[in-house]
Amino acid sequence: MREIRYLGDPVLRTAAEPVTEFDRDLRRLIDEMFATMYLANGVGLAGPQIGVPKRLFVYEITNRKGHVVNPELTIDDPDEVVEEEGCLSVPGRETGKPLYAPTPRAAGVTVRGFDQLGRPLAITARGMLARCFQHEFDHLEGRLYVDRLPRDTARQIMLQTP
Repeated sequence: MREIRYLGDPVLRTAAEPVTEFDRDLRRLIDEMFATMYLANGVGLAGPQIGVPKRLFVYEITNRKGHVVNPELTIDDPDEVVEEEGCLSVPGRETGKPLYAPTPRAAGVTVRGFDQLGRPLAITARGMLARCFQHEFDHLEGRLYVDRLPRDTARQIMLQTP
């Protein structure tokens, strides 16, 4: 398991670099990311969240499990959907659990990238999977879900973090 980085850590505000080596180390990193995500009861985890400024993320929502290396995100359905969203990197000071807030996201997206062996992949998603892809992609760009919230709501959340 890797240590999850929290709001305030500069790695979370820095755009991640592309993965250039599709080797055993990458496969081990992806396995460690899944283990970290599961132990933290998350549904997605991006490289920067564990201090690895590389463009990759893992996810598991319902029956959809996978990873994407060097993802590109395309908005297929720009209709805004506002639902509760939280982040393992934005825990409450008292509970240690993610703090949630209604967060706007696009209704449908396609993510294109590569698997751990360097094979191309493309996944079209709606609902929670689309939300997850957008959330994790934001991490790779140095953004957090609180950046999408009204200023007052974001401020309230940040006051509750460690």
